[in-house]
Amino acid sequence: MQFILNTLISAIVIASAVELSNRSSFLSSLLVSLPLTSVLALSMLYFKSSDVTKVSELSLGIFWFVLPSLGFFLLLPVLLKFGLNFWASLFISIISLGIFYFFYSLLLRRFGFL
Repeated sequence: MQFILNTLISAIVIASAVELSNRSSFLSSLLVSLPLTSVLALSMLYFKSSDVTKVSELSLGIFWFVLPSLGFFLLLPVLLKFGLNFWASLFISIISLGIFYFFYSLLLRRFGFL
């Protein structure tokens, strides 16, 4: 039941963002940038376990992995500006995100953050 509720909330947020983007890119961007998925995951983890240590660890992990994801949001518009089609730009951005995550996680491990 919780999975269905999370899926419904996620679908509503995504559909709302798409509809809102037709009216205002700013408001749509604001909606999508909110950490709704993280808030749901943290809430559900606490609801299931009541373990604040697990919630704290997940929250800190989310923080560390948000940083490399910003590269995706910078690379995609640059590729589109250079005239690459949407699907190619999206694919390259996603592959780059995977590479960013890989090297970033190595860096975090090296310095003892993971």
